[in-house]
Amino acid sequence: MNTETIISIENLTKQFPEGDGFFTALKDINLTFKKGEFTGVVGPSGSGKTTLLNIIGSLDKPTSGKVNVLGLDIGNLSHKESANLRNKHIGFIFQVYNLLPVYTVFENVEFALLLQSYTKSERKKMVMESLEWVGLGDQASKRVTKLSGGEGQRVAIARAMVKRPQIVIADEPTANLDAANAHAILKTMKKLNQELNTTFLFSTHDEKVMTYLDRIIHLRDGKLESEEFISHENDKV
Repeated sequence: MNTETIISIENLTKQFPEGDGFFTALKDINLTFKKGEFTGVVGPSGSGKTTLLNIIGSLDKPTSGKVNVLGLDIGNLSHKESANLRNKHIGFIFQVYNLLPVYTVFENVEFALLLQSYTKSERKKMVMESLEWVGLGDQASKRVTKLSGGEGQRVAIARAMVKRPQIVIADEPTANLDAANAHAILKTMKKLNQELNTTFLFSTHDEKVMTYLDRIIHLRDGKLESEEFISHENDKV
């Protein structure tokens, strides 16, 4: 990890309409993230962790405050500009894999590239490289309905990584996996983080995920409760 700040959050507040008033999901959040972080936002249900990552990922906008991602002010982006940021620079991994069941592993990963100006041969090279990263290079032609849960999540990681994003947002990525598959997936993501210097941001309450994180941010009731930095100097991926 280097010292370049790629995400800065100043006095972020997010409110949603509720009845005759508003529900405050986030209140006065101040945070920065460096390039190459492997960080988790943790907290009980309703703490605001998913809302925070949705705003960083330009899926939502602040009610007040400022969120700057890769030099762009999220609150001032148009719909098209937000979509462009996501399409080119941010990968998403969800609890539900959201794979397209009628397509192959290759086609599911390639889908993330179709809106960009790559040639067919460039797309093939990028897809196969990303499948090799997650250990599925020999499964490219298989229908995703034939995969195990762990393999399905690996395809989701390959799809998120195929465009070489600067940021990957992972929302409860291990929730539907058994312990063995969860650790295998986390080791894969940690390896990609270290080799490609990609910033990974997790929303999680899974203790298994927390053992891999370099930094843990605790939210409670929409407020920043605490944060801790963890050293893994003697760990091996």
